[in-house]
Amino acid sequence: MGNIVIKTEADIQAMRPACRLAAQTLEEAGKIVRIGLTTDEINTFVHDFTIAAGATPAPLNYRGYPKSVCTSVNEVICHGIPGKRVLLDGDIVNIDVTSILDGWHGDVSATFYVGEPSQEARSLVETTRECLQLGIDAARPGARLGDIGAVIQKHAEARGCSVVRDFVGHGIGRSFHEGPQVAHFGKHGRGQRIVKGMTFTIEPMINQGKWNMRVLSDEWTAVTTDGKLSAQFEHTIAITNDGVEILTAFENPLVNSEVFLKD
Repeated sequence: MGNIVIKTEADIQAMRPACRLAAQTLEEAGKIVRIGLTTDEINTFVHDFTIAAGATPAPLNYRGYPKSVCTSVNEVICHGIPGKRVLLDGDIVNIDVTSILDGWHGDVSATFYVGEPSQEARSLVETTRECLQLGIDAARPGARLGDIGAVIQKHAEARGCSVVRDFVGHGIGRSFHEGPQVAHFGKHGRGQRIVKGMTFTIEPMINQGKWNMRVLSDEWTAVTTDGKLSAQFEHTIAITNDGVEILTAFENPLVNSEVFLKD
């Protein structure tokens, strides 16, 4: 995943526009989510919106990935490739946006409801959103990366869910993936010490059932082995003197799945 790159104040200032664009792109993509939409239509929207802003969609051709965004529906944990899949009433869909602007990356994702979700789906999605916030709250100078994973794991398992082990958050900046790796499970007081100037993602993937996964024959799409639902939320953060700055914060502080809940 590469070395940890500590960012200067100037670096973080230069990174903010890419992160703001990624957040704006995700907000706008969420607004088009509806019953009958295909995941490829989400891809087209994200691609065109990104290009119109003078940026580049980071996933496109990254290690051979064929699309400009990841769309992960229901049992898909992550890296779902947009295609002909039609969104149905009650589905949940994670949209994972990464933008490159002026050489810097911004990475953000959220899980949206399609139509009327089941109570089980709603509980999973809201638990996952809470896991992300708890992880962000645990990230501060002097803490350990294990502190982030520990609070996420505790909350998820208390809600009867499980934390995916195979994918982690990551450092980000001029490169899509840098150090450190940020696991979403673990123990307090373990792992790399967190210091000012780190920029990384926290992106818990929380499963309704067991945490085990498998990758489909397309060599990208990761799904739950038991076929149960999975949800994810993600922000890019920067470590400051006394806490964190959420670089991919939404302009509308009320933005969440409920805002985009369709009739």
